[in-house]
Amino acid sequence: MRYLLRTAVVLSASALVLAGCAASDGGEAGESGGDAGALTGSGSGDSCVIDTAIPVGAALSLTGGAASYGESQQKGLELAVEELNAEEGVSYALTIEDDGTDPRQAISVFEGFAGNGTSIVIGPTLSNTAFQAQPVAQEAGLPVLAISNTAAGITAQGDFVFRDSLTEGQVIPQTIEAATEKLGLEKVVVMYSNDDAFTESGYDVMVSSLEDQGVEILDTLTFSVSDTDFRSLLTAAKELKPDAIVVSALIEAAIPLVTQARELGIDQPIIGGNGFNNPQLMADGGDAAEGVIVGAAWNSASDSPENTDFMAAFEEKYGSAPDQFAAQAYTGLKVIDHAVRINCSGERTDVQDGLTQVKDLATPLGSLTINADRDAEHPAVVQIVKDGAFAVMN
Repeated sequence: MRYLLRTAVVLSASALVLAGCAASDGGEAGESGGDAGALTGSGSGDSCVIDTAIPVGAALSLTGGAASYGESQQKGLELAVEELNAEEGVSYALTIEDDGTDPRQAISVFEGFAGNGTSIVIGPTLSNTAFQAQPVAQEAGLPVLAISNTAAGITAQGDFVFRDSLTEGQVIPQTIEAATEKLGLEKVVVMYSNDDAFTESGYDVMVSSLEDQGVEILDTLTFSVSDTDFRSLLTAAKELKPDAIVVSALIEAAIPLVTQARELGIDQPIIGGNGFNNPQLMADGGDAAEGVIVGAAWNSASDSPENTDFMAAFEEKYGSAPDQFAAQAYTGLKVIDHAVRINCSGERTDVQDGLTQVKDLATPLGSLTINADRDAEHPAVVQIVKDGAFAVMN
């Protein structure tokens, strides 16, 4: 399997090729899908047999501000394609390209996938980028599966756009309700970066969820996604004496924000959105991350066979535990395999149709169904950082 990156990202030779997925020296892995007729097979489900590897593209943030998320996603996809290609009947040629955490670069990547016979594209990593790139795929009739985009309106861009990631609207209300009940919240300060679609969407849901729980918002403080010094905002928040600080931010802002809050003597709980779902929060935030509450689309402690097998395989392959972004990426390729096998075809419209029929599929994320809006439905979980790790909040 070959990873073709549009920016200068160095990968080891072992990362470039996986058995059974190698691309020819003269072109991209996805180009094997140019002959649409070769992408249909016989049988269905477990009995489906397709002779040609199904070309799957992925646009991930391997560089730029969201690289920590993209790296986890890459690992999840690598593990999934390795497992799928060890099975009988259907194999996959996975091409991963870097979206650079840049909408313009993602558009270019999507244009390449739209024109080279790729059956479906996964990504991009961030909602902001997805909003710009997805119309390219929609116009080309190229199915998209978002694996981390949680902003409202992602799948509304067209009938070829799907996702396996829960929306902020599905996770945050449950988080706010659980935190309000556990902490007895009456008044909070809300903080968010107001120049990013994902964090803005999270903020909107936070506000409505707090209102639904009867929690007063003392003040709303905004910052940029590129900001790293939050001391003045946190000082202002501290003076208001809130019961908690509720934050919608990406991990690059979450870590210094949490750290600086504790340095300023703010000991009130911090409740984060999906952007906080990263082991980096604990690795870099250390003791400051203790007690942070985060809603999640994946319960790492789930004892389902699908999750325990995924956790074990990931740790064996990479020597570390997976995060939510790896779990969603891994699940995404398994969802695609299920969709391909429904019609035993890798042709774009057949894959699109197959995705609409995903129902009660057992995955590491739980029992997953894609609803009429092409959004995923599966269990969510509320987590709290305890002893340097995410734990289910009881």
